[in-house]
Amino acid sequence: MHDEGTLHALTGGLKAKVRVQHPKILEAKFREGWKWFFRYYADEVQADGSVKTVRKKQAVGFSRGDEKITKKEAEVERDKFLRKLNAPTIEDAVEKIAETGVALIRDVARMFEEGYLSREKQLAKATRDKYRHLLNSCIVPKWGTLRLNQLRPQAVEDWLHSTFDSWWTMYSVRATLSQLYYYAEGHGLWEEGRRSPASKAKLGRKRYSNERRILSFEETARVLARMNPEERLVIELCIATGVRISEALGLQWKHVNLGAATIRIEQRVWHQEVGPPKTEASRRILGLGDLAVRLREEATRRAATPDDWVFPQKHAPGRPMWDSTVREALHEAARAEGCDFRGLGAHTFRRANITWRQEVGGSAIEASKIAGHCSLEMTSHYTFVAPERQNELTRRIQQKLAAAAKPEEKPAEPQLPPSNTPPAAPPAPETPPNGGIAISVTTMIQ
Repeated sequence: MHDEGTLHALTGGLKAKVRVQHPKILEAKFREGWKWFFRYYADEVQADGSVKTVRKKQAVGFSRGDEKITKKEAEVERDKFLRKLNAPTIEDAVEKIAETGVALIRDVARMFEEGYLSREKQLAKATRDKYRHLLNSCIVPKWGTLRLNQLRPQAVEDWLHSTFDSWWTMYSVRATLSQLYYYAEGHGLWEEGRRSPASKAKLGRKRYSNERRILSFEETARVLARMNPEERLVIELCIATGVRISEALGLQWKHVNLGAATIRIEQRVWHQEVGPPKTEASRRILGLGDLAVRLREEATRRAATPDDWVFPQKHAPGRPMWDSTVREALHEAARAEGCDFRGLGAHTFRRANITWRQEVGGSAIEASKIAGHCSLEMTSHYTFVAPERQNELTRRIQQKLAAAAKPEEKPAEPQLPPSNTPPAAPPAPETPPNGGIAISVTTMIQ
């Protein structure tokens, strides 16, 4: 049994034969030389879903020559091969056929939705909603009536490029379709280790619909100066810690340690629903730096309790702030400063934090851990190298090159007087320290 349907139902009621084979080992001459072989029966699923029995020949090793094996060894290899084909019961026979991918895509999607997507503690609501939307609005209407083994990579590739404009949407749809095959593999409906047809579809060069940039330090300071204190504090937290906006809005005062100047990420808010963080790596402790002083003032002003939200709604303090409120305030301030652009949001300052953290001396591993990324590759996508930073690094290289090209100045050697120059006169006698008259030895003798 698999969820609400048996393998018989998932494979469209295919009739499988119960068969235990034990053919004899024979010898024959092949193109490569004399080999041991045996004949066996295999059930092959046709394009219309029917099963056809075919007799095949399988070689198991050379019977003559330097690489020959004994007949006993050939029998062992035969048994290993047939172990995957023999089915002593009807359930085993159907399962053998199921591994070839004859289950309908719509049935696997239903299993996936009722099984994997129903686990609220395992998946965040945003992820579950995204999977359900892509399954029910895109994948099942297009491919639901096909069997798993009937899907072709080229067909998936053409459909993705002709249906979706966004590269990231194509990426999400392909990933969801591949996830179906991975789920089917775990339930014996797809051959283990076999790649899904969707994973072979090519998406082409990555494209971004929004401008990929971050504000400079000067632009950020001007924008923050125009924002209200409530929304400004959210952006300052994103800049200081690199948290996602959903993680920032999910903070309660019990997650804030003002003495240690840290926050603890244990939950997030998405569309006013509180859930676990995006990944296990997202559960982390982050330093606030000087922002702890501002938060202490806020907590004192509000007389906050541990269960209060750090960023509540103005007219409903018992609910967390909407992310759209922060985004609208940010765009309004950026427009006033002439630095607004499509794609600007709280996530922009998460990218800025990851970039600036490395600019001030942090390593890529530190930036990745603080951001809650599962890999350095993801951190690299968030890192921007601004022209100012490029010029700074370029000038350092140019200065080192200029210093290496400049000849070293050697100290001047003392010059000896010419040989025909008369010797210099002896120095005048020193005056005695007591102010007396100095008398030479010659004068005294005379």
